[in-house]
Amino acid sequence: MTDAVAPATEAPAAPRPARLIALDVLRGIAILGTLGTNIWIFTSPAGMIGYLDELGATPENAWMWSERVLQQLAQGKFLGLLTVMFGIGLAIQQASARRGGRPWPGKYPYRAGLLFLDGLLNFLFVAEFDVLMGYAVTGLVVAYILATSERAQHRWLIIAAAVHVTMLTLIAAALAFAPQREGADPAPLDPNPYADGSFWDLVLFRLDHALMFRLEAVFVFPMSIALFLVGVRLLRAGVFLPEGARIRRWLMVIGFGVAAPLDLTVGIVGGGDLLLFTRYGTAPLFALGILAAVAEFYLRRSRVGFAGARLSEVGRTALSCYILQNLIAGILCYGWGFGLAARVSESARVPFTVGIYLLVCAAIIVFAHLWLRRFERGPVEWLWNRTYRAVAG
Repeated sequence: MTDAVAPATEAPAAPRPARLIALDVLRGIAILGTLGTNIWIFTSPAGMIGYLDELGATPENAWMWSERVLQQLAQGKFLGLLTVMFGIGLAIQQASARRGGRPWPGKYPYRAGLLFLDGLLNFLFVAEFDVLMGYAVTGLVVAYILATSERAQHRWLIIAAAVHVTMLTLIAAALAFAPQREGADPAPLDPNPYADGSFWDLVLFRLDHALMFRLEAVFVFPMSIALFLVGVRLLRAGVFLPEGARIRRWLMVIGFGVAAPLDLTVGIVGGGDLLLFTRYGTAPLFALGILAAVAEFYLRRSRVGFAGARLSEVGRTALSCYILQNLIAGILCYGWGFGLAARVSESARVPFTVGIYLLVCAAIIVFAHLWLRRFERGPVEWLWNRTYRAVAG
């Protein structure tokens, strides 16, 4: 995530306050938005396993329908936005290297290696749905793609997007022709390390099921490459500058006028297996609409405002906040902490989840605000920067 949280002073063009505001705010929105998806994992008594088992369930009451609606509002949109922001961060890093007369990718592999290590530690000790390892590998590949010509980069984007769409199409065909099976209640997780295990039990559980937990990172690899390159192209095309108004309008039309209604209708009404096509198909397009809307909003404002300032602070400490929000949610919900998820009745699951989400958001917003009053970087960003300097020289 260090690539996505590059200091604003490293932007490839002359500083423009509105542009810098939009970049930091978008990072903050992406961090809090990904929690909107992940929080349902924490509040499930069986953690990630329970969350996956319940995704295809047919809603039977108002609370279950409200859960589906809330999940769909966040599902994939902010993961897509975060992925695009990583691509933008990578473009910023490359532009900084060029201005400084340094070769590219140069020492970037050290950055990718440290990010992968951060992700591995996050996966083992904090959250099995970590995205940092996947972003580290994707960033390393895209860093070398950016060393090629513009035409070659365009070809790579088209190829990666085509591979991703082909994979989704093949899955759709397989699901359409697969024999229908009677739904059966999944077997309970026994023993349940999320509700009853110690911190170390959960670490061992993640290790035992590492292949299953890492499958998504492999599956979305082509999509991630495409979205990284989309972020690079949008930055270079001036999407955060006044002259990028036409680009922003088209992104908002595609994102809000086409992708959003399709995503919400299919995801809420269809659900089940169709989640694959909203999370990995329409949601990234929805995310581009969010990016364009925020960029447009802050180009029209001379002040960041209270909400923008808080989001910007989360964006400036994005890596720290990403890890901290998962750690706090784990302490509140898992058995090695307060174990609240296993104590809440099913009828209270939705308001409980919303309450935990708001509490965790408030905690990391306050943390980011207080921390940046005294320090320039977040604690994990500071440690990462010191380690990088020691390793790369």
